[in-house]
Amino acid sequence: MEGVGAIPVSAPFHDVPEAMKKGVFDCVITGTMSAYTGELYKVASHGFTLRVGWGLAFGAINKTKWNLLSDAQKALLQQEIDTLTERMWQETATEDAIALACLSTGPCEIGETGGMTLVEPSASDLVIRDQVAADVILPRWASRCGPECAANWNRTVGRILGLRAEAGMPQ
Repeated sequence: MEGVGAIPVSAPFHDVPEAMKKGVFDCVITGTMSAYTGELYKVASHGFTLRVGWGLAFGAINKTKWNLLSDAQKALLQQEIDTLTERMWQETATEDAIALACLSTGPCEIGETGGMTLVEPSASDLVIRDQVAADVILPRWASRCGPECAANWNRTVGRILGLRAEAGMPQ
């Protein structure tokens, strides 16, 4: 948030609507479904639909146990993890669509409609987001993560996104 001149403040989520109502907070960054279930539509007239992050799911298996599996078991497990991953992305998109409909004008299959005006990011908003990610967020993360971690990023996600991480001094 500092990358766009805001002052980030952490608060228990259940306190956020009241802080918004009293003007303690000017805005909130949260997920779409938490915005709906937290009834932020009762204290905010507009919702800005800019994507600023993503959630990750992580699974791990002990290497000794993994090595005890047959090749067929490893292949089956990998296939099922791939299937689960795809289903999780689909469910995330479905939940996001439901929450956005419920926050705005509906239809809402899970409760009342919020009546918020949803504002889509402009092309210049996306440029600013990407610039902050490249110039502020990624360098800070790489500094915390370290050189090996940054190198792994550069080989994988960074290559896909065209973003290079350097583990140096924090920005």
